[in-house]
Parts: sequence; C-alpha cells; structure tokens
Amino acid sequence: EVLGIVMEKIRVLLRPENWSLLLLDPETNDLRFEVVVGEGAEKLRNIRLKIGEGVAGWVAREKVPVLVPDVSLDPRFSKKGDAASHFTTRSIICVPLITRGRCLGVIELINKVEDEGFVEDDLLLLTAIADFTAIAIDNAISLNRVHELTITDDLTRLYNSRFLHSRLDYEVERAKRFKKPLSMIFLDLDNFKMVNDIHGHLYGSKLLQEVARLILGLIRNVDMACRYGGDEFIVVMPETSKQDAVVVAEKLRLAMKKAVFLSDDGVNVRLTGSFGVASYPEDAMDKNGLIQKADKAMYRVKNSTRDAVSQA
Repeated sequence: EVLGIVMEKIRVLLRPENWSLLLLDPETNDLRFEVVVGEGAEKLRNIRLKIGEGVAGWVAREKVPVLVPDVSLDPRFSKKGDAASHFTTRSIICVPLITRGRCLGVIELINKVEDEGFVEDDLLLLTAIADFTAIAIDNAISLNRVHELTITDDLTRLYNSRFLHSRLDYEVERAKRFKKPLSMIFLDLDNFKMVNDIHGHLYGSKLLQEVARLILGLIRNVDMACRYGGDEFIVVMPETSKQDAVVVAEKLRLAMKKAVFLSDDGVNVRLTGSFGVASYPEDAMDKNGLIQKADKAMYRVKNSTRDAVSQA
C-alpha cells in the first residue's frame, strides 16, 4: 500500500521514464531491485549492485542524494543496468532511504519524460518522498521480524512446533481437496544427551544448528522443516508419497552419519538419527494422526537399532 502511494507520487510529480527502489540486503551487503517501473523492468530484477557500484551504490555508501544531469560525464555511472534492460540512461536523480542512521536502500529515477532533464527541485522533492518511504519500509521490516519470531525457533531458525500445528491443518486440508499425498519425516537424534554431557550445552546448541542446516540443504523449498522438541525435528512434504519420503529420509540419515559436526570448533562429533515416516491418507487422515504415526515409527527405530528409517 505504501509503495503504491510512493509510485503514484513519483509518476505524477517527477515524471521519470524509469524508476526503481533498491533495498540493501543485510546478509550480502549489496543492493537488489525491489520495485522497478518502466522499460526493461523485468530484466533488472535479478541484478545486484555492490555498495559503491554505480550511482545507486555510491548513494547507498555515502548516504547523500545526487543529481546527475548527464551520465556520460559522471564516472560513477555503471552501464550494468542499461546492458541488461537495453535502455539508454541519460540523467539520474538518486536519494538514500535513511532511518535511524541506517541506509535501507535508495530510490533512483532515470530520464525525465520529454527529455526535460531533472533539476534541483526534483531532487528536493524526491528526498522528501524518500524520508517518508524509509520510515514505512523500516516499520514493515520490523513487523516482518516480529512475525518471524512468532513462527521460528530461536536457536535453529527452523519453524517452531506452534507454527507446525497451524500449518499442518492447512496442508492436510489441501491434500484432501486436491487428492494428493502428504508425508512427514520425524527425526530424533541418537545419543544427543551424551554430546551435552561431554562437551557442554553450548556445543550441543551449535550441533542442533548444524543439523538444521543439513536438513535444509537436502529438502525442497516447498517442504517445511521444524524443530519439534529438544532434539526432535519434523519435515512436512506436500504432494509426496510415503515411498518418496522414505528416500529423502534415507538421504538425511546417510548425510548425518557421514557428517563431522562441530569441526570448526575442533570438537569433531559424529552423530546418527532415528527416522520415522508416515503419510496422508495411507497412514492417517488428520494432523494429529500423522504426527503420532510418524512418531511411533521413529520410536521403533529408537528402541532397537537406531540409525535407521522406519515406516508407519
């Protein structure tokens, strides 16, 4: 809604041929095109700019607005965007999105319509719009982080059990509606208590984080990985038969058995897991039944050989 207002104000008041809103990715520390309007827009969405690269990167680094009447005379201009979009940039105004002393990204306008050229008043107006936009974006990011905290596990960053139960209701109903299978893998780490007893709880927590990353690396984007309990994990697999889920569980088991955990800390822990697999509608017709069947299958392994996969 906020971006819609911003887009309309920019279109009416500043009349650029193209414009974009780029946000700073805190993990990679580069700029990504969040909103792009104008010719060749779709071709810019996968482009990333390093801090300091091009006019937008320079503005993000220096945190000051800039007016470039003729890009051919400005050494800060990068042709990366034009090369991707097949658009010809003549002039630019670019302003940073600043809030609480942090730069969230930039707004960049290219070529005023009818080739009038941008002027200083345009830069002042865009700066005012950017101030409003930065506050709105910062509030949206904060709300998103609060939402993430309510659905994810603090330690592993996987989904938590509360979110699992609410999401599983939806997935079961979806499987019923479309007459598709839904499978679940229930994992319990073998002898995890021994790791805590020998190496301490700090290393135990790090090990759980490494297991979570291992799981995420071996499942699909549509699958949902959750930390269910202390050392228990669940993977929900939409539109997946039990046979296919068993294959994935076996891959997880082998990867876990081969991995050397905590090697960066010089501890070098080996670990195995007990796995149970159950599916809708083959084994259960509702959420609770699915969890119970997968849990029971897991405990059959836990109480016998360990380091194996069992089916409901």
